[in-house]
Amino acid sequence: MRELPILLASSDIDAGRRLDQFLAGSLEETSRSRIQQLIGAGEVRVNGQVAKASLRLRGGEQITIHGQVKAPPLRAIPEEIPLDVLYEDGDLAVVNKPAGMMVHAGAGATDDARNRGTLVNALLHRFASLSGTGGELRPGIVHRLDRATSGLMVVAKNDEAHRRLAQQFSGREVHKTYIALVQGWPKQERGTIRSAISRDAQRRTRMTTKRARGREAITHYAVTRKLNTVYGKFALLELKIETGRTHQIRVHLASLGHPVVGDTLYGAARELRVASGKTRQPGQPVTLTLDRNFLHSWALELRHPRTRERLSFARELPQELQGFLDRLNA
Repeated sequence: MRELPILLASSDIDAGRRLDQFLAGSLEETSRSRIQQLIGAGEVRVNGQVAKASLRLRGGEQITIHGQVKAPPLRAIPEEIPLDVLYEDGDLAVVNKPAGMMVHAGAGATDDARNRGTLVNALLHRFASLSGTGGELRPGIVHRLDRATSGLMVVAKNDEAHRRLAQQFSGREVHKTYIALVQGWPKQERGTIRSAISRDAQRRTRMTTKRARGREAITHYAVTRKLNTVYGKFALLELKIETGRTHQIRVHLASLGHPVVGDTLYGAARELRVASGKTRQPGQPVTLTLDRNFLHSWALELRHPRTRERLSFARELPQELQGFLDRLNA
């Protein structure tokens, strides 16, 4: 049954406030993301008219909210999606996540479409059971990879395995190795980046190393190959991280002035063009684009949560990254 409309009225003290700010203060149990969704869907009317979030109130407006103020809770949905499984037993599985796949639906997702095609959905279809420690939206998930990043992940099949694997991650006993292609050549062949990371105050989808009191983050890198191409200079890096902060490798490399190729959120070029004075080979395109980040978690090493046996896994670059590299360096 559809909820009855919620009626609110602004007062003189609300004059000058944005509509979304007014609603956030009036609906304390409703998340800001849900308020934005309601406004974006035209479910909020001011004096009978659909309004934008940025509307400045004058005081005395009648505000009507239709729809569900609280988003219906999300639950992961089993889906038959192909999975690249490297290893599986009764306690865990190691899978190779493709780029473009979300690990799980975000907390702001409210409709079925945004909860489709996730790694969790594929895992629920493939395996009989997963750990419930992460909740109904994240069963089995011990750690994550960004949507545009590919590579190896370990998944817990029961709560005890989840607990022990989480202890390994927090104790920095799990070793993950990444491959990244960056724009330009780093000044040093190898190094360690120790810049603390926090959320960008201006763009909430980004992280930054420029704010005080961020969380500790440690990334080790080594240049494995330098490319001097008609599209400019690039470097292939091997990276190991001691911490697992959001966007850690991407924001750390961008802080050096060498963003990951394809990572436009952190300053990478949207397209690579033949540099002035360079001559293309026959058949080489004028521009190259990559619709994902050139970042791949290629190696994973951990101890089995029950037997304590050391387990090591690796998956080389996926075809789309190797093909891009070949075209770049033709």
